[in-house]
Amino acid sequence: MTDGHLFNNISLGGRGGTNPGQLKIYSGGILWKKQGGGKAVEVDKSDILGVTWMKVPRTNQLGVRIKDGLYYKFAGFRDQDVASLTNFFQNNCGITPEEKQLSVSGHNWGEVDLNGNMLTFVTGSKQAFEVSLADVSQTQLQGKNDVILEFHVDDTTGANEKDSLMEISFHIPNANTQFVGDENHPPAQVFREKIMSVADVGTGVEEAVVTFEGIAILTPRGRYSVELHLSFLRLQGQANDFKIQYSSVVRLFLLPKFNQPHTFVVVTLDPPIRKGQTLYPHIVLQFETDYVVESTLSINEDLLNTKYKDRLEPSYKGLIHEVFTTIMRGLSGAKVTKPGKFRSCQDGYAVKSSLKAEDGVLYPLEKSFFFLPKPPTLILHEEIDYVEFERHAAGGSNMHYFDLLIRLKTEQEHLFRNIQRNEYHNLFDFISSKGLKIMNLGDVRTADGVAEILQNDDDDAVDPHLERIKNEAGVDESDEEDEDFVIDKDDGGSPTDDSGEEESDASESGNEKEKPAKKDQRKEAAVAAAASSSKESKKKGRDGQDDGKKKKRKKKDPNAPKRAMTGFFYFSQAERENVKKSHPGIPFTEVSKILGDRWRKLPSK
Repeated sequence: MTDGHLFNNISLGGRGGTNPGQLKIYSGGILWKKQGGGKAVEVDKSDILGVTWMKVPRTNQLGVRIKDGLYYKFAGFRDQDVASLTNFFQNNCGITPEEKQLSVSGHNWGEVDLNGNMLTFVTGSKQAFEVSLADVSQTQLQGKNDVILEFHVDDTTGANEKDSLMEISFHIPNANTQFVGDENHPPAQVFREKIMSVADVGTGVEEAVVTFEGIAILTPRGRYSVELHLSFLRLQGQANDFKIQYSSVVRLFLLPKFNQPHTFVVVTLDPPIRKGQTLYPHIVLQFETDYVVESTLSINEDLLNTKYKDRLEPSYKGLIHEVFTTIMRGLSGAKVTKPGKFRSCQDGYAVKSSLKAEDGVLYPLEKSFFFLPKPPTLILHEEIDYVEFERHAAGGSNMHYFDLLIRLKTEQEHLFRNIQRNEYHNLFDFISSKGLKIMNLGDVRTADGVAEILQNDDDDAVDPHLERIKNEAGVDESDEEDEDFVIDKDDGGSPTDDSGEEESDASESGNEKEKPAKKDQRKEAAVAAAASSSKESKKKGRDGQDDGKKKKRKKKDPNAPKRAMTGFFYFSQAERENVKKSHPGIPFTEVSKILGDRWRKLPSK
């Protein structure tokens, strides 16, 4: 690309493990997006302080340090990418990347380099390891020479994460020249004070800034006490307790219900929290819409006037969902998404629908679709390949409804069923305004053409969607039943957990690809079921025209004359023994081939 470089399968390193994604390096800066949606990192060119290259096992790692003290590590580059990107940074950003080497000696002594919020342990001028001081929860001085760093441990986890760093112990002798001290102030204490100044840890960290009691949470299900701390969120219930770092909070959603006294507040996480074998990337809280609350923040005044200036106030009074969202946004720095321009036929923000076996509401937002309450499913517009409007598969009285199919670029599909027919125009106009591709009902591309088909209540009317599926899959139009076709049941493969009810609360991850074999089976099963439904509908219509009653199938007469045999059958009976005599030991299948060849060579008369 002329403006920069685009790389796939580039992993972003962090506390939650490595996350693969797409990295774009262009003249304006750096943009990384997680594969399958979720976390995104955007760095402006003017905020870049330094760039480093390091050779790591099987690949190369790019380190980017920015003005806020943060340090991003991107891994997955080839050797030829290093040279091209080095020239790009020099020519477009005026930055010459520094080359670092990784120590593999195994030595546990060396020097400590504190740069921004990163602590790097160096042995023999080579880097042994580095940790982010933003992940440090507490420091302890043990004796006179040992300093222990304790790291945040919460309930979020990466997909492949097995172990987490709990603590590191450093021994700083009195003869250390890097952190100079005296008899009353040893070098270990000097080192600890520098760590505390960067890591921003103190006695007030464990105290809750504000607490909301008895909040109903739909995913994971339960009633919890929600504590907002300076660096993390805690959910305390009767049976479960979750601790979530604010660095895992990607976005907040404030979505009111229509004609109901409740409002959804969704906390989107990356990495998600885990309970048993179930991952929860979305926490769905439900507040009473008209409930007014007054809260005073338990926070140091100096901290409020410095770090949280223009982000938090000493006290709040207002609707509980607005107060919670405002404080949560101030502490975590996450953005809040609210309903956009879409309005339903009843002037609401969402349309009623069902996903799989669950009823809920679908929110068409400015940059995404969000289905709530369970399974909470977030679909970004940029991940959508196309959408498709479908007549309701059941037909009959259910023709007052239609289905909306959303297919992702990953080939995953989400089918939202039982949407009221009068919501069609609003949805069609909204989707069209967002520039999303509509693959709808064969060659019918206009809103009026689609609406005419959706509004057709005649059960005998041709279903264009069914016809298109049959044309693509090559379904036979014969009225004979295919008794050899067996539909295999697919239960979706839900994960194992202690409670089956809680498993159903888990959201659609959107990152897992269905296996091709299973996907083909489901497609064939859907085509066969749709074709069978259409045939039965046509048969019922023909039977109703005669006497209004279902006709009984005639019983087969065992004494009825058999169908006449063909000439080839008589020929085969007469010539079979001759073929066997002329070809001793010939297989049965070869006999049929020879008979067929002799039959074709006979004159037509």
